[in-house]
Amino acid sequence: MVPTGAYGTWPSPIDAALAASHDGRPEFLGMVADEVWWTVPRPTEGGRRALIRRRADGGEESVLPSPWNVRSRVIEYGGHPWAGAGRAESGPLLVFVHFPDQRLYAYEPDVPDAVPRPLTPVSAVGGGLRWADPQLRLERGEVWCVLEEFTGEAATDVRRVIAAVPLDGSAAEDRGAVRELSDDRHRFVTGPRLSPDGRHAAWIAWDHPQMPWDGTVVMLGEVTAGGPFGGARQVAGATDESVAQVDWAPDGSLLFVSDLGNWWELQRVRLEALVSGVAPGVVPGVGPEAVPGVGPGPGAAPPVVPSTGLCPGRGEEFGGPLWKIGLKWFHPLDNGLIAVIHGKGATALGILDPETGELVDAPGPWTEWASTLAVHGDRVIGVAASPRSAYEVVELDTATGRTRVIGSAHDDPVDPVYYPEPQIRTFTGPDNREIHAHIYPPHSPDRIAPDEELPPFVVWAHGGPTSHAPLVLDLEIAYFTSRGIGVAEVNYGGSTGYGREYRDRLREQWGVIDVEDCAAVAEALAAEGTADPARLAIRGGSAGGWTTAASLTTTDVYACGTIIYPILDLVSWATGETHDFESQYLQSLVGPLAEVPGRYRERSPLQHSDRISTPFLLLQGLDDVICPPAQCERFLARMAGRGIPHAYIAFEGEGHGFRRAETMIRALEAELSLYAQTFGIPHPDVPLLELKK
Repeated sequence: MVPTGAYGTWPSPIDAALAASHDGRPEFLGMVADEVWWTVPRPTEGGRRALIRRRADGGEESVLPSPWNVRSRVIEYGGHPWAGAGRAESGPLLVFVHFPDQRLYAYEPDVPDAVPRPLTPVSAVGGGLRWADPQLRLERGEVWCVLEEFTGEAATDVRRVIAAVPLDGSAAEDRGAVRELSDDRHRFVTGPRLSPDGRHAAWIAWDHPQMPWDGTVVMLGEVTAGGPFGGARQVAGATDESVAQVDWAPDGSLLFVSDLGNWWELQRVRLEALVSGVAPGVVPGVGPEAVPGVGPGPGAAPPVVPSTGLCPGRGEEFGGPLWKIGLKWFHPLDNGLIAVIHGKGATALGILDPETGELVDAPGPWTEWASTLAVHGDRVIGVAASPRSAYEVVELDTATGRTRVIGSAHDDPVDPVYYPEPQIRTFTGPDNREIHAHIYPPHSPDRIAPDEELPPFVVWAHGGPTSHAPLVLDLEIAYFTSRGIGVAEVNYGGSTGYGREYRDRLREQWGVIDVEDCAAVAEALAAEGTADPARLAIRGGSAGGWTTAASLTTTDVYACGTIIYPILDLVSWATGETHDFESQYLQSLVGPLAEVPGRYRERSPLQHSDRISTPFLLLQGLDDVICPPAQCERFLARMAGRGIPHAYIAFEGEGHGFRRAETMIRALEAELSLYAQTFGIPHPDVPLLELKK
């Protein structure tokens, strides 16, 4: 007979150290000859990203020893940080970005006694030189990639271009040896994709105040012998159309994912349309002076070539938000088929026939496929997870239709009976709008709760806010649910995965819609008897930290909250207290500061700290340049002497997103202690969090 125990007191084999050791997921797949390579987190090695290769015999090994850290800082969130190529005589050549100095390095892992050698110089100006999305061009002796170059000390003193770096190391101390392939007419660019005949390059670009999920353009340029791309012109996209990825089919047609029809869908432009004689940057029948975005200045013009939808009308996403440079939601195969990641809410890996529109999904239990793909012959490799398994590297053999796990295989560190059983729910919010959420009730094989008791619940607000909470196994969630504390992950209005209209609900409504949607889910759970209305909490990091803080200042739904590296002061965040990538994000989330300054003050939790009446925990990385610790410090100064129990833990060496095991352990145990104290739950198994007043 299973014993009875109050919610929150259940014993659990999932401790904070176990959850921390399984934090993060594989990223940035690629093929090197016939081997699959990818990056993985190493929380117990200072939070570095390791590069893993899977040899032909199935064995896995780290390509580079600690402390080499394969991670880019371009746009701070980074991007694809490595490229590799097989060579018949000397083995693979690797080019990668090393996180501490952001230099590009070349390395030959199969050459005895080889060590990484730098390819790019260090700049003392501002944030220096940074690189992302490298692609090897061995025939030219170069690697082509995105260059982010700071021109001054401010975070916004920066330019981005596509550049060619010599592989011979001649640019290691000489910035002048780096060849620029694109001009800097656009604020942001992705790495170039080379056409099958090598004559053209395509890339994505956008400008402030657009974010890449607001509006981007597809640029096309001619590859020249030794100079920049010639005749660069826009061929798709606009300020109100988001193109998330571009690539080439084997027949030379251009493929891209566009949300022009509400959903990110796959489009194709035939080669003959691209070279039909339309002058660069000119729309037929319209003078170039009448078209915004033509010429050297930023902006966006209407598409100059027609495109065809390859799988229209499904009401699903075939792309997502471009938070990192080099993400992939589709990958062409040599036989003309296209591997695609698609879905509404959850995602699947499918194989699309572009001629017939037929789409066949890969079999398997996975409900979420990360935005990274690699292809080798008939093999398609992705990174996938499910509610019962963490992210792992999965291979689909398109010839047989079979799938198998080939890398970073999920292993159950505890008996899976302790994992939560998620529920996919749709709630009704204000104005009768739909709100998507994943509900994880308390679950343990060792305890049941008294019949008369309702469980405490924590609402999780994801970051972004243009992001998404996936339906996958997360041991941080299991850390709480296995102890008898429920979790509700809310994909509030503004989240991705449900079309542009759902995403645009948050336009100028940040701090309103997200707060209302989270509260509506919490209140609905309480009203239906799923959660204890007196023991509701909210937590989130980054934009989720904003939503948490805003919720504590504008609602009385929650008994406490955990605020993690948050935005707390909109005015300062909009006027230089963040990085360049998001420096004008608030124009769409809140509105133009010059036009609605009162809105910035009215919504900022900093301005309304006097409204907070419940305990809270504030967690912050001291090296965070996206949501800097200065915001937390000003917020705490206003809370001083108000008598509200709270705690502040700042972590040296941590930036935006905690990566070190010891940090994650302390943060998770502190969070549990906050809930235990607030909800009246004894918890001697974690250190007592000291709450000051």
